[in-house]
Amino acid sequence: MRSESPQYQWRKSSRSGGTNCVEAAMASDRVIVRDSKCSAGPTISFLAADWTAFVQALQRDQLA
Repeated sequence: MRSESPQYQWRKSSRSGGTNCVEAAMASDRVIVRDSKCSAGPTISFLAADWTAFVQALQRDQLA
């Protein structure tokens, strides 16, 4: 985890509706994730391939 947040293009899910949201940004071969309520707070990063597999599993409802 990191607390500094360089200049990334942060994106919030189009399904975010309340206050419990995360934002994600691409950083070369990684995806950086943060809490949208605390943009200056810590971040966590995932390999882009792992993030893609995670999102695809969510879309197929395989993580329920």
